[in-house]
Amino acid sequence: MGKRNKVVKLTDKKIRYIIRAKTNNVSTKRIALEMKVSESTVKRVWMYWIKNRKLLPIKKFGRKSKELDEEYVDLILKTHKEQKLGARRLEKIIEFKHGIHIPHNRIHKVLLEHNLAKENRNKKKRRKAWIRYEREHSLTAVHLDWHTSNINGKEVCVVLDDSSRRILAGGEYDAALADINIGLVREVLDNFGEIRKIEEVITDRGSQFYANKKDKNGVGDSRFTTFLKGSGIKHIKARVKHPQTNGKIEKWHDTYEKRRPDFDNFDKFVNWYNTVRYHESLDTKRYLQTPDDAF
Repeated sequence: MGKRNKVVKLTDKKIRYIIRAKTNNVSTKRIALEMKVSESTVKRVWMYWIKNRKLLPIKKFGRKSKELDEEYVDLILKTHKEQKLGARRLEKIIEFKHGIHIPHNRIHKVLLEHNLAKENRNKKKRRKAWIRYEREHSLTAVHLDWHTSNINGKEVCVVLDDSSRRILAGGEYDAALADINIGLVREVLDNFGEIRKIEEVITDRGSQFYANKKDKNGVGDSRFTTFLKGSGIKHIKARVKHPQTNGKIEKWHDTYEKRRPDFDNFDKFVNWYNTVRYHESLDTKRYLQTPDDAF
């Protein structure tokens, strides 16, 4: 096959330039070379101007988009209600669960029409390659952190499994206390100890987890640290002012703030997070997983 000419789109700016140039008696051939369009295009723009004294209307390239069937729209809305995720994730989930491929741009259009999404220019930029860091097996490491809820003012603490992202224990409390941390870790040991004992606990350097003040001998173990030592669990503390170390649980806090109001209580929210919502970090080439599936 012969080489095809590259299609160059006309713009208002180019059309105005062509008309100015032709008015100044610049040759059609020269204009075509400068604008990187065909000579016939230059003639078409000029003749339309001569005849109508208006700029040549620019036609949109490509096929007209087809309207989605009502059945597909209902499927998108139903899946969004269940998963509470954006178009890019819903595209994968609908194809995985129902074997139907609907492009995410069409899904996004449906969500916009139903006020379930907003335009975000930042998300239209090229995404950086996503590098995942996680333990290979569940219970080899867990994350703990406290978060003050913007929804009800409660202090929220959970134990999140590093590998599966499953919430293993947690709740909403009136105050952030070391006794609660210890109780949550004990709960995980009691419920899942037969599978594997927790090997490492990752936390920040908050006073509930770590003794920031030391005595004259340089010793400053907190009750939580003492409990972990007695249980044979290694305590990994995040670097100062480096929340990325505990990034998985920070991301969970973000999901909590966005989706907790949709549920009557904390337990129902955690059950949805663990068993219903497909977690993007757990995707494989062949299937999608909830944290419960991965665990």
